[in-house]
Amino acid sequence: MSTLNPTSPVTPDAGVNVDVTGETRLERVTGIAQQQGGLVSLVIVFVAACLFSDGFADWGNFQSILVGNAYTSLLALGMTFVILTGGIDLSVGSMFALGGVLAAWGAGHGGILVAILLPLIVAVLFGLVQGTLIAKARLAPFIVTLAGMLFARGLLQAISAEGTDTYLVPKGSPFLWLGDGTWRPILTAVILFVLGGILLMRTRFGQALFAIGGSENAALLMGLPVARTKVLVYVLSATIAGAAGMLNASRLQSGVTNIGVGYELTAIAAVIIGGTLLTGGAGSIVGTAAGVLLLAVIQNLIGVHLSQYGSSASDLANGLFLAVVVLIQTTLTRVRRLP
Repeated sequence: MSTLNPTSPVTPDAGVNVDVTGETRLERVTGIAQQQGGLVSLVIVFVAACLFSDGFADWGNFQSILVGNAYTSLLALGMTFVILTGGIDLSVGSMFALGGVLAAWGAGHGGILVAILLPLIVAVLFGLVQGTLIAKARLAPFIVTLAGMLFARGLLQAISAEGTDTYLVPKGSPFLWLGDGTWRPILTAVILFVLGGILLMRTRFGQALFAIGGSENAALLMGLPVARTKVLVYVLSATIAGAAGMLNASRLQSGVTNIGVGYELTAIAAVIIGGTLLTGGAGSIVGTAAGVLLLAVIQNLIGVHLSQYGSSASDLANGLFLAVVVLIQTTLTRVRRLP
């Protein structure tokens, strides 16, 4: 009877290339395709649009795309952290609108400090309640954040007389400086995405998100503060959404009451298209940025070539693209799990 030598190396089956991490070449390729698919798609669509769409390559059009999506893209940034844990946040669109209304009201009644702090404080409290219900009371994120979406929208309607009162930022207010110009909104979004990437990839908090999304039970066995981390994730998402609404109010010089409807779905779509798994445990900030830009480019192209169909064409294209991406992600995940 033969015996195994525990010190001898284990050789893989013939024809299977395995690296030191234990991954086969197929697993590495599918992993890269899963995580970088959004970025690759963005490059392909962008190059094709520059070559075949008249006016797309104009510098003014590029600025319009970037400025128009600078603050709404921040919703996807916050959503990335939530989805990485296997959760969801349906309240960010309503919080975006509420933050803008509170900021505009604060600018007119208390100055720049109230305009900045009021939406941030409300957003933090909002996220804290949602996170506590999800992490401590163990309620379903979908139900909690759906209730949060309705509550935030109802609060917005209450303080704006059912949406009939639009609060304007006073002319000459220093609050307007935050969203003024072309490059300031773009630069703000870039800085926040960079900080988000650092938080995710260079801190224990970020690594805990991957662990919780991969397996919450395993994260508990590792001694990670799962409940506290999940609470912080929803606080972070709500705070980013409120801050984005506040900055958007500065740019628009008013608190628009009917804004933000459906923004949470666009944010979720951008995150998933960017390679973050809806089940959690895998994703990146770079991928989310690519997903945001890809949807923005598609929307721009539809606005130019299919404007006669209105927003319905954009919704159809985004929905179809999202379905294809999810199908590809699911297939790649299954391939990676094959023995």
